[in-house]
Amino acid sequence: MRPHIAEFIGTFVLVFCGCGSAVLMADHIGYAGVALSFGSVLMAMISALGPISGYHLNPAVTLSLTLSRKFDAARLPGYMAAQVLGAVVAAYVLYVVAQGRPGFDVALGFASNGYDARSPGHYNMAAAFIVEFVLTALLVLTILGATDLKAPVGFAGLAIGVSLTVIHLVSIPVTNTSVNPARSIGPALFVGWDAVGQLWLFIVAPLLGGAAAAGLYATMRALDPVLQMPVRQAVQALPAELEQRLEKAGIKPTEF
Repeated sequence: MRPHIAEFIGTFVLVFCGCGSAVLMADHIGYAGVALSFGSVLMAMISALGPISGYHLNPAVTLSLTLSRKFDAARLPGYMAAQVLGAVVAAYVLYVVAQGRPGFDVALGFASNGYDARSPGHYNMAAAFIVEFVLTALLVLTILGATDLKAPVGFAGLAIGVSLTVIHLVSIPVTNTSVNPARSIGPALFVGWDAVGQLWLFIVAPLLGGAAAAGLYATMRALDPVLQMPVRQAVQALPAELEQRLEKAGIKPTEF
């Protein structure tokens, strides 16, 4: 239950702070500020909640980790449900806060995602699908690489947070940036049918992008004999990495 609570809280914070920066502050901080908000809050949640749930906060990430055999498939539905629920509750709280400003109109977008007339730059459906597919794959590749056996210890949060920031800088004009079905579902439910009617793209494209990244990463890993070693052999081959991980966990090598 604790991992599910962590996923709920983490996704809540990601959506409330990330989308909140767009809804409440976009006129002051612009696209760059919103991108930094999403990337920074993800870094914070990775540090705060990563040890509890693995910092997925995104159904596309959970799916890709499951396909990569880094996550138990039996836990996938619970994680996804916690993420979507966290996003919906966050959107509701943000909606209540935003209504406190005179002249607030949820129909203006409420940080929801869209294409054609609902795209900030009026990009069409094909462009939106390609951007969401490719950039979700980039995010997932970063996560898979930053958490792999040979990755430097302690830098996963920075790599993933920077990646999400760059992804937003590229895709906010196209779709308002999803790369996360939960993040899209939350705000869309409060905007109305126009947003809900386009929601399929921001569920399907990220999930397909995450699955494609899992397959691509598995192919690349197969080319590296070290990464394909049994755990016992890998531990012997990578003593420095093992020592770092033990120290980070507070375990002395002599206790292992």
